[in-house]
Amino acid sequence: MARLLGAAVALTLVMGACSSDDDDATTTTDDPGTTAAATTPSTLAPPDGLPAFYGVPDPLPAGEPGDLIAAERLEVPEIDGTTWRVMYHSESTRGDDIAVTGMVMAPEGPAPDGGWPIISWAHGTTGIADQCAPSLEPADLAVLANPLLERGYVVTATDYEGMGTPGRHPYIAGESEARGTIDIVRAAEDLDADLDLSDRYLVWGHSQGGHAAMFTLEIGEQWAPELEQVGVVAGAPPSQLLLINAALQTSPFRYYIAMAAAGLNAAYGDEAAPLDEVLTPEGLEFLDNVDEGCTAELREAAAGIEDFAALQLADPADVPAWNELLVANDPGSFDTARDAPLLIIQGGEDEQIPVASSALLFDQLCEIGQVVQRWVYPGQSHAGVVLPSSGDMLRWIDDRFAGEPAPDPYQPVGPPVPETQSCPPV
Repeated sequence: MARLLGAAVALTLVMGACSSDDDDATTTTDDPGTTAAATTPSTLAPPDGLPAFYGVPDPLPAGEPGDLIAAERLEVPEIDGTTWRVMYHSESTRGDDIAVTGMVMAPEGPAPDGGWPIISWAHGTTGIADQCAPSLEPADLAVLANPLLERGYVVTATDYEGMGTPGRHPYIAGESEARGTIDIVRAAEDLDADLDLSDRYLVWGHSQGGHAAMFTLEIGEQWAPELEQVGVVAGAPPSQLLLINAALQTSPFRYYIAMAAAGLNAAYGDEAAPLDEVLTPEGLEFLDNVDEGCTAELREAAAGIEDFAALQLADPADVPAWNELLVANDPGSFDTARDAPLLIIQGGEDEQIPVASSALLFDQLCEIGQVVQRWVYPGQSHAGVVLPSSGDMLRWIDDRFAGEPAPDPYQPVGPPVPETQSCPPV
Protein backbone atom coordinates (compact mmCIF):
# COMPACT_ATOMS: atom_id res chain seq x y z
CA MET A 1 0.00 0.00 0.00
CA ALA A 2 1.95 3.01 1.03
CA ARG A 3 4.05 5.04 3.31
CA LEU A 4 0.74 6.15 4.79
CA LEU A 5 0.28 2.67 6.18
CA GLY A 6 1.36 3.37 9.72
CA ALA A 7 5.07 2.64 9.67
CA ALA A 8 6.43 3.06 13.18
CA VAL A 9 9.73 1.44 12.28
CA ALA A 10 11.64 4.24 13.93
CA LEU A 11 9.41 4.43 16.99
CA THR A 12 11.87 2.50 19.12
CA LEU A 13 11.74 5.12 21.84
CA VAL A 14 8.32 3.84 22.85
CA MET A 15 8.26 0.31 21.58
CA GLY A 16 10.63 -2.61 20.95
CA ALA A 17 10.37 -4.03 17.46
CA CYS A 18 10.55 -7.77 17.06
CA SER A 19 12.52 -9.64 19.71
CA SER A 20 11.13 -12.86 21.10
CA ASP A 21 13.25 -12.94 24.24
CA ASP A 22 11.45 -12.52 27.55
CA ASP A 23 14.37 -11.77 29.87
CA ASP A 24 12.92 -8.44 31.02
CA ALA A 25 10.00 -10.03 32.85
CA THR A 26 9.60 -12.65 35.52
CA THR A 27 6.25 -14.42 35.57
CA THR A 28 4.55 -14.79 38.94
CA THR A 29 1.94 -17.54 39.11
CA ASP A 30 1.16 -17.65 42.82
CA ASP A 31 0.40 -13.97 43.37
CA PRO A 32 -3.14 -13.26 44.66
CA GLY A 33 -3.36 -10.50 42.05
CA THR A 34 -2.86 -12.99 39.22
CA THR A 35 -6.03 -14.07 37.44
CA ALA A 36 -6.56 -16.98 35.09
CA ALA A 37 -9.48 -18.60 33.37
CA ALA A 38 -10.71 -22.03 34.38
CA THR A 39 -8.59 -24.91 33.16
CA THR A 40 -9.51 -26.01 29.64
CA PRO A 41 -9.11 -29.48 28.16
CA SER A 42 -6.08 -28.52 26.07
CA THR A 43 -3.86 -25.61 25.12
CA LEU A 44 -2.33 -24.92 21.75
CA ALA A 45 1.44 -24.78 21.72
CA PRO A 46 2.67 -21.18 21.66
CA PRO A 47 4.26 -19.95 18.44
CA ASP A 48 7.91 -20.92 18.06
CA GLY A 49 10.14 -19.01 20.47
CA LEU A 50 7.31 -17.46 22.49
CA PRO A 51 6.71 -18.12 26.22
CA ALA A 52 4.10 -20.64 27.33
CA PHE A 53 1.67 -17.84 28.19
CA TYR A 54 0.97 -17.39 24.46
CA GLY A 55 -0.47 -20.90 24.19
CA VAL A 56 -4.18 -20.31 23.55
CA PRO A 57 -6.80 -22.58 25.17
CA ASP A 58 -8.38 -24.95 22.64
CA PRO A 59 -11.31 -24.59 22.52
CA LEU A 60 -11.55 -21.07 23.90
CA PRO A 61 -13.59 -20.83 27.08
CA ALA A 62 -16.93 -19.13 26.57
CA GLY A 63 -16.70 -15.37 26.83
CA GLU A 64 -17.75 -12.01 25.46
CA PRO A 65 -15.39 -9.41 23.94
CA GLY A 66 -13.22 -8.08 26.75
CA ASP A 67 -13.63 -11.08 29.06
CA LEU A 68 -10.32 -12.14 30.55
CA ILE A 69 -8.92 -15.52 29.51
CA ALA A 70 -5.64 -15.47 31.45
CA ALA A 71 -3.20 -13.09 33.09
CA GLU A 72 0.18 -13.16 34.74
CA ARG A 73 1.80 -10.55 36.93
CA LEU A 74 5.30 -9.61 35.84
CA GLU A 75 8.28 -8.08 37.58
CA VAL A 76 9.39 -5.25 35.28
CA PRO A 77 11.66 -2.87 37.24
CA GLU A 78 11.73 -0.37 34.38
CA ILE A 79 7.97 0.26 34.73
CA ASP A 80 6.91 2.43 37.68
CA GLY A 81 3.89 0.40 38.66
CA THR A 82 2.32 -3.04 38.61
CA THR A 83 2.47 -4.89 35.31
CA TRP A 84 0.41 -7.74 33.91
CA ARG A 85 0.49 -9.63 30.65
CA VAL A 86 -3.07 -10.52 29.64
CA MET A 87 -5.02 -12.67 27.20
CA TYR A 88 -8.63 -11.74 26.55
CA HIS A 89 -11.58 -12.35 24.25
CA SER A 90 -12.19 -10.15 21.24
CA GLU A 91 -14.04 -10.59 17.95
CA SER A 92 -12.62 -10.71 14.45
CA THR A 93 -14.04 -8.72 11.57
CA ARG A 94 -15.76 -11.93 10.43
CA GLY A 95 -17.47 -12.42 13.79
CA ASP A 96 -15.22 -15.12 15.26
CA ASP A 97 -14.41 -15.31 18.96
CA ILE A 98 -10.63 -14.85 19.19
CA ALA A 99 -7.92 -14.51 21.83
CA VAL A 100 -5.80 -11.34 21.90
CA THR A 101 -2.83 -10.57 24.13
CA GLY A 102 -1.44 -7.37 25.57
CA MET A 103 -0.25 -5.53 28.69
CA VAL A 104 -1.87 -3.69 31.59
CA MET A 105 0.12 -1.32 33.83
CA ALA A 106 -1.26 0.34 36.95
CA PRO A 107 0.10 3.05 39.27
CA GLU A 108 1.12 2.16 42.81
CA GLY A 109 -1.07 3.22 45.72
CA PRO A 110 -4.79 3.70 46.21
CA ALA A 111 -7.03 4.68 43.33
CA PRO A 112 -8.67 8.11 43.31
CA ASP A 113 -12.40 8.52 43.91
CA GLY A 114 -14.18 6.98 40.96
CA GLY A 115 -11.29 4.64 40.14
CA TRP A 116 -8.20 4.92 37.96
CA PRO A 117 -8.87 6.50 34.53
CA ILE A 118 -7.53 4.45 31.64
CA ILE A 119 -5.42 5.24 28.59
CA SER A 120 -5.38 2.53 25.93
CA TRP A 121 -2.20 2.66 23.83
CA ALA A 122 -2.44 1.46 20.22
CA HIS A 123 1.04 0.55 18.99
CA GLY A 124 2.69 1.46 15.72
CA THR A 125 3.92 -0.96 13.09
CA THR A 126 6.21 -3.67 14.41
CA GLY A 127 5.38 -6.34 11.84
CA ILE A 128 2.80 -9.06 11.32
CA ALA A 129 4.62 -12.14 12.65
CA ASP A 130 3.91 -13.46 16.14
CA GLN A 131 7.36 -12.57 17.44
CA CYS A 132 6.62 -8.89 16.74
CA ALA A 133 4.02 -8.67 19.54
CA PRO A 134 5.04 -5.76 21.82
CA SER A 135 3.99 -7.57 25.02
CA LEU A 136 6.97 -9.87 24.57
CA GLU A 137 9.22 -6.99 25.63
CA PRO A 138 7.36 -5.28 28.50
CA ALA A 139 10.34 -3.16 29.55
CA ASP A 140 10.22 -1.40 26.17
CA LEU A 141 6.87 0.09 27.18
CA ALA A 142 8.43 2.00 30.09
CA VAL A 143 9.22 5.19 28.13
CA LEU A 144 5.61 5.35 27.03
CA ALA A 145 3.93 4.15 30.21
CA ASN A 146 5.84 5.85 33.05
CA PRO A 147 4.75 9.45 32.33
CA LEU A 148 1.15 8.25 32.21
CA LEU A 149 1.44 6.17 35.37
CA GLU A 150 2.98 9.14 37.19
CA ARG A 151 -0.09 11.21 36.25
CA GLY A 152 -2.45 8.60 37.68
CA TYR A 153 -3.55 6.66 34.61
CA VAL A 154 -3.82 2.92 34.15
CA VAL A 155 -2.26 2.02 30.78
CA THR A 156 -3.50 -0.81 28.59
CA ALA A 157 -1.57 -1.86 25.47
CA THR A 158 -2.98 -4.42 23.05
CA ASP A 159 -0.89 -6.54 20.70
CA TYR A 160 -3.83 -6.55 18.21
CA GLU A 161 -5.41 -9.63 16.69
CA GLY A 162 -3.03 -12.28 15.38
CA MET A 163 0.20 -11.07 16.99
CA GLY A 164 1.29 -13.78 19.41
CA THR A 165 -2.01 -15.60 18.90
CA PRO A 166 -3.40 -17.81 16.10
CA GLY A 167 -3.99 -16.35 12.65
CA ARG A 168 -2.26 -13.70 10.58
CA HIS A 169 -2.43 -10.16 11.96
CA PRO A 170 -5.03 -8.09 10.02
CA TYR A 171 -2.66 -5.21 9.45
CA ILE A 172 -4.39 -1.87 8.76
CA ALA A 173 -7.87 -3.40 9.16
CA GLY A 174 -9.37 -0.61 11.23
CA GLU A 175 -12.18 -2.42 13.01
CA SER A 176 -9.93 -5.32 14.06
CA GLU A 177 -7.37 -2.90 15.51
CA ALA A 178 -10.06 -0.90 17.28
CA ARG A 179 -11.79 -3.89 18.85
CA GLY A 180 -8.55 -5.15 20.34
CA THR A 181 -7.74 -1.67 21.65
CA ILE A 182 -11.13 -1.26 23.33
CA ASP A 183 -11.55 -4.82 24.57
CA ILE A 184 -8.33 -4.71 26.58
CA VAL A 185 -9.88 -1.86 28.59
CA ARG A 186 -12.73 -4.22 29.46
CA ALA A 187 -10.25 -6.98 30.30
CA ALA A 188 -8.43 -4.70 32.74
CA GLU A 189 -11.71 -4.31 34.64
CA ASP A 190 -11.64 -8.06 35.41
CA LEU A 191 -7.92 -8.28 36.15
CA ASP A 192 -7.70 -7.79 39.90
CA ALA A 193 -10.37 -7.22 42.53
CA ASP A 194 -8.09 -4.66 44.18
CA LEU A 195 -7.61 -2.70 40.95
CA ASP A 196 -10.30 -0.01 41.12
CA LEU A 197 -10.88 1.27 37.60
CA SER A 198 -13.05 4.01 36.20
CA ASP A 199 -15.29 3.37 33.19
CA ARG A 200 -13.70 6.40 31.47
CA TYR A 201 -10.93 5.87 28.94
CA LEU A 202 -8.96 7.64 26.23
CA VAL A 203 -7.16 6.06 23.26
CA TRP A 204 -3.74 7.21 22.10
CA GLY A 205 -1.92 5.70 19.15
CA HIS A 206 0.80 6.64 16.70
CA SER A 207 1.20 5.65 13.04
CA GLN A 208 -0.56 2.28 12.66
CA GLY A 209 -1.73 3.04 16.18
CA GLY A 210 -3.05 6.40 14.99
CA HIS A 211 -5.10 4.49 12.44
CA ALA A 212 -6.36 2.17 15.21
CA ALA A 213 -7.18 5.15 17.42
CA MET A 214 -9.25 6.72 14.66
CA PHE A 215 -11.31 3.55 14.35
CA THR A 216 -11.92 3.38 18.11
CA LEU A 217 -13.46 6.83 17.64
CA GLU A 218 -15.72 5.40 14.93
CA ILE A 219 -16.88 2.24 16.72
CA GLY A 220 -16.37 3.01 20.42
CA GLU A 221 -19.86 4.26 21.25
CA GLN A 222 -21.49 1.21 19.70
CA TRP A 223 -18.88 -1.44 20.53
CA ALA A 224 -18.54 -0.63 24.23
CA PRO A 225 -21.52 1.50 25.32
CA GLU A 226 -20.77 0.75 28.97
CA LEU A 227 -17.49 2.69 28.69
CA GLU A 228 -17.11 6.44 28.27
CA GLN A 229 -14.54 7.43 25.67
CA VAL A 230 -13.43 10.91 26.71
CA GLY A 231 -11.08 11.55 23.78
CA VAL A 232 -8.77 10.18 21.11
CA VAL A 233 -5.19 11.17 20.24
CA ALA A 234 -4.13 10.00 16.78
CA GLY A 235 -0.47 10.54 15.95
CA ALA A 236 0.32 10.57 12.21
CA PRO A 237 -2.77 8.51 11.33
CA PRO A 238 -2.73 6.85 7.89
CA SER A 239 -5.53 8.07 5.61
CA GLN A 240 -6.26 8.77 1.93
CA LEU A 241 -5.61 5.08 1.26
CA LEU A 242 -6.86 5.15 -2.34
CA LEU A 243 -4.09 7.49 -3.40
CA ILE A 244 -0.96 6.00 -1.98
CA ASN A 245 0.03 2.77 -3.72
CA ALA A 246 2.06 4.48 -6.44
CA ALA A 247 3.96 6.59 -3.92
CA LEU A 248 5.33 3.51 -2.22
CA GLN A 249 6.59 1.51 -5.18
CA THR A 250 10.22 2.67 -4.98
CA SER A 251 10.28 4.07 -1.43
CA PRO A 252 12.24 2.50 1.45
CA PHE A 253 8.89 1.36 2.86
CA ARG A 254 7.68 -0.55 -0.22
CA TYR A 255 7.28 -3.74 1.82
CA TYR A 256 4.17 -2.17 3.38
CA ILE A 257 2.40 -3.10 0.15
CA ALA A 258 2.86 -6.74 1.09
CA MET A 259 1.94 -6.15 4.73
CA ALA A 260 -1.28 -4.37 3.81
CA ALA A 261 -2.26 -6.96 1.21
CA ALA A 262 -1.64 -9.81 3.65
CA GLY A 263 -3.35 -8.02 6.52
CA LEU A 264 -6.54 -7.08 4.69
CA ASN A 265 -6.76 -10.57 3.21
CA ALA A 266 -6.46 -11.97 6.74
CA ALA A 267 -9.26 -9.71 7.92
CA TYR A 268 -11.76 -10.26 5.12
CA GLY A 269 -10.83 -13.51 3.37
CA ASP A 270 -10.05 -14.55 -0.19
CA GLU A 271 -13.43 -13.66 -1.63
CA ALA A 272 -13.51 -10.08 -0.33
CA ALA A 273 -9.74 -9.50 -0.62
CA PRO A 274 -8.50 -11.70 -3.51
CA LEU A 275 -4.72 -11.55 -3.47
CA ASP A 276 -4.33 -12.98 -6.96
CA GLU A 277 -6.13 -9.94 -8.39
CA VAL A 278 -3.45 -7.54 -7.16
CA LEU A 279 -0.24 -9.60 -6.89
CA THR A 280 1.77 -11.66 -9.37
CA PRO A 281 2.96 -15.15 -8.39
CA GLU A 282 6.24 -13.51 -7.34
CA GLY A 283 4.27 -11.05 -5.20
CA LEU A 284 2.32 -13.87 -3.58
CA GLU A 285 5.59 -15.65 -2.82
CA PHE A 286 6.97 -12.49 -1.18
CA LEU A 287 4.08 -12.59 1.30
CA ASP A 288 5.79 -15.50 3.07
CA ASN A 289 8.18 -12.92 4.51
CA VAL A 290 5.49 -11.22 6.57
CA ASP A 291 4.98 -14.35 8.67
CA GLU A 292 8.70 -14.83 9.28
CA GLY A 293 10.12 -11.45 10.27
CA CYS A 294 9.40 -8.06 11.76
CA THR A 295 9.92 -4.69 10.11
CA ALA A 296 13.72 -4.86 10.01
CA GLU A 297 13.65 -8.27 8.32
CA LEU A 298 10.92 -7.18 5.90
CA ARG A 299 12.88 -4.11 4.91
CA GLU A 300 15.90 -6.31 4.21
CA ALA A 301 13.79 -8.76 2.19
CA ALA A 302 12.47 -5.92 0.02
CA ALA A 303 15.84 -4.23 -0.42
CA GLY A 304 16.58 -6.10 -3.65
CA ILE A 305 13.26 -5.13 -5.20
CA GLU A 306 13.83 -1.76 -6.82
CA ASP A 307 10.20 -1.27 -7.82
CA PHE A 308 7.45 -3.21 -6.09
CA ALA A 309 5.18 -2.60 -9.09
CA ALA A 310 6.95 -5.57 -10.66
CA LEU A 311 5.16 -7.79 -8.11
CA GLN A 312 1.73 -6.26 -8.68
CA LEU A 313 -0.93 -7.07 -11.24
CA ALA A 314 -2.85 -3.87 -10.51
CA ASP A 315 -3.13 -0.88 -8.24
CA PRO A 316 -5.56 -2.05 -5.51
CA ALA A 317 -7.49 1.20 -5.89
CA ASP A 318 -8.40 0.12 -9.43
CA VAL A 319 -9.73 -3.32 -8.39
CA PRO A 320 -13.37 -3.03 -7.22
CA ALA A 321 -13.10 -5.44 -4.27
CA TRP A 322 -9.92 -3.79 -3.00
CA ASN A 323 -11.19 -0.28 -3.64
CA GLU A 324 -14.14 -1.05 -1.37
CA LEU A 325 -11.83 -2.31 1.39
CA LEU A 326 -9.50 0.69 1.15
CA VAL A 327 -12.45 3.05 1.48
CA ALA A 328 -13.88 1.09 4.42
CA ASN A 329 -10.53 1.19 6.23
CA ASP A 330 -9.83 4.88 5.62
CA PRO A 331 -10.63 7.12 8.61
CA GLY A 332 -11.50 9.86 6.13
CA SER A 333 -14.57 7.84 5.12
CA PHE A 334 -16.38 8.41 8.43
CA ASP A 335 -19.80 9.88 7.72
CA THR A 336 -21.03 10.80 11.21
CA ALA A 337 -19.36 12.80 13.97
CA ARG A 338 -18.72 11.10 17.31
CA ASP A 339 -19.04 12.61 20.78
CA ALA A 340 -15.42 12.12 21.82
CA PRO A 341 -13.09 14.96 20.77
CA LEU A 342 -10.10 14.14 18.59
CA LEU A 343 -6.52 15.44 18.52
CA ILE A 344 -4.33 14.75 15.47
CA ILE A 345 -0.57 15.23 15.94
CA GLN A 346 2.08 15.07 13.21
CA GLY A 347 5.64 16.13 12.52
CA GLY A 348 6.02 18.78 9.83
CA GLU A 349 8.85 16.75 8.22
CA ASP A 350 7.15 13.37 8.47
CA GLU A 351 9.06 11.13 6.04
CA GLN A 352 6.54 8.30 6.13
CA ILE A 353 3.05 9.83 6.21
CA PRO A 354 2.63 12.96 4.08
CA VAL A 355 1.54 15.96 6.11
CA ALA A 356 -0.97 16.76 3.37
CA SER A 357 -2.87 13.58 4.19
CA SER A 358 -3.73 14.67 7.73
CA ALA A 359 -4.70 18.11 6.38
CA LEU A 360 -7.21 16.42 4.09
CA LEU A 361 -8.37 14.21 6.95
CA PHE A 362 -8.91 17.26 9.18
CA ASP A 363 -11.03 18.92 6.48
CA GLN A 364 -13.08 15.75 5.95
CA LEU A 365 -13.81 15.46 9.66
CA CYS A 366 -14.70 19.14 9.97
CA GLU A 367 -17.25 18.71 7.19
CA ILE A 368 -19.17 16.11 9.21
CA GLY A 369 -19.04 18.20 12.41
CA GLN A 370 -16.42 16.22 14.33
CA VAL A 371 -14.75 18.14 17.16
CA VAL A 372 -11.11 17.90 16.11
CA GLN A 373 -7.80 19.68 16.57
CA ARG A 374 -4.65 19.21 14.48
CA TRP A 375 -1.17 20.13 15.71
CA VAL A 376 1.74 19.98 13.25
CA TYR A 377 5.19 20.40 14.81
CA PRO A 378 7.62 22.02 12.35
CA GLY A 379 10.88 20.22 11.70
CA GLN A 380 9.81 16.98 13.39
CA SER A 381 9.93 13.57 11.73
CA HIS A 382 7.44 10.71 11.83
CA ALA A 383 8.66 9.20 15.11
CA GLY A 384 10.61 12.28 16.21
CA VAL A 385 7.42 14.21 16.95
CA VAL A 386 6.42 11.97 19.86
CA LEU A 387 8.65 13.41 22.59
CA PRO A 388 8.46 17.10 21.58
CA SER A 389 4.67 16.91 21.54
CA SER A 390 4.28 14.87 24.70
CA GLY A 391 3.94 17.72 27.19
CA ASP A 392 1.28 19.44 25.11
CA MET A 393 -0.49 16.15 24.49
CA LEU A 394 -0.55 15.20 28.18
CA ARG A 395 -2.11 18.53 29.01
CA TRP A 396 -4.79 17.90 26.36
CA ILE A 397 -5.42 14.42 27.81
CA ASP A 398 -5.68 15.78 31.36
CA ASP A 399 -8.25 18.32 30.17
CA ARG A 400 -10.40 15.60 28.65
CA PHE A 401 -10.54 13.61 31.86
CA ALA A 402 -11.18 16.82 33.80
CA GLY A 403 -14.24 17.51 31.66
CA GLU A 404 -12.86 20.69 30.12
CA PRO A 405 -14.62 21.87 26.94
CA ALA A 406 -13.37 20.83 23.51
CA PRO A 407 -11.95 22.08 21.23
CA ASP A 408 -9.41 22.78 23.91
CA PRO A 409 -8.72 26.50 24.38
CA TYR A 410 -5.27 25.55 25.64
CA GLN A 411 -2.63 26.45 23.06
CA PRO A 412 0.49 24.24 22.83
CA VAL A 413 3.65 25.91 24.05
CA GLY A 414 6.36 23.63 22.63
CA PRO A 415 9.17 24.01 21.85
CA PRO A 416 8.72 23.64 19.00
CA VAL A 417 5.39 25.44 18.91
CA PRO A 418 3.08 23.62 16.48
CA GLU A 419 0.84 25.03 13.84
CA THR A 420 -2.69 24.46 15.13
CA GLN A 421 -6.15 24.03 13.66
CA SER A 422 -9.42 23.58 15.53
CA CYS A 423 -12.87 22.61 14.34
CA PRO A 424 -15.01 24.35 15.32
CA PRO A 425 -12.62 27.28 15.87
CA VAL A 426 -11.67 28.00 19.49
